[in-house]
Amino acid sequence: ELVDAIQSSFMDALLKYWEVNQFWPENIVVFRDGVGDGQMEVTQSHEVEQFIATFSKIRMIKTTDSAIRAKVDRLGSILPANYDPGFNFIVVQKRINTRIFALNQQKFENPSPGTVLDHTVTRYAFKDFFLVPQSVNQGTVTPTHYVILRESGASVLNPDQVQRLSYCLTHMYYNWPGTVRVPAPCQYAHKLVDLVGENLHKMPSPELNDKLYFL
Repeated sequence: ELVDAIQSSFMDALLKYWEVNQFWPENIVVFRDGVGDGQMEVTQSHEVEQFIATFSKIRMIKTTDSAIRAKVDRLGSILPANYDPGFNFIVVQKRINTRIFALNQQKFENPSPGTVLDHTVTRYAFKDFFLVPQSVNQGTVTPTHYVILRESGASVLNPDQVQRLSYCLTHMYYNWPGTVRVPAPCQYAHKLVDLVGENLHKMPSPELNDKLYFL
């Protein structure tokens, strides 16, 4: 079985976390942007399982790539056998038609930033919520839709923690003084993809992996 690129990148992230902190993360949250409604099942069955297998079945991963084999062997030798972190895989959708209004003295207006709607208009097949990440001066604010595709582990985040984390991360994009529509890691990923695709046209140096050089 070939190792997916997701697993290779995730192994790098886990190893880097351990090198810096000398312990393993208790909770892992993945925000996945760019998934339409028709891709939910494929994302859930393929991508999510790649992450789970990286820390639950690391010793069973087979690959002929020597560089990846070295990562697998190293991670397998130092990762605790009973490692079971809290894991949340969350799809972030910003191109949606849903709009949310607040009623103020019989007048409808845009809700305040940080407003969450997690009932009535949500999905029946998935656990999801709508979050208003920012205020707008003109027009109607568009909420961001978060769909939780997978929850697992002993210390999985509860809905309130996921919602608070999602909103807090919209404040963490260093290129903008206010909030952005998606969590900062998603916005960083967009910037990195644009830089590599339009200018570099090749893999950047590994020495830049822990630097925001693409901003």
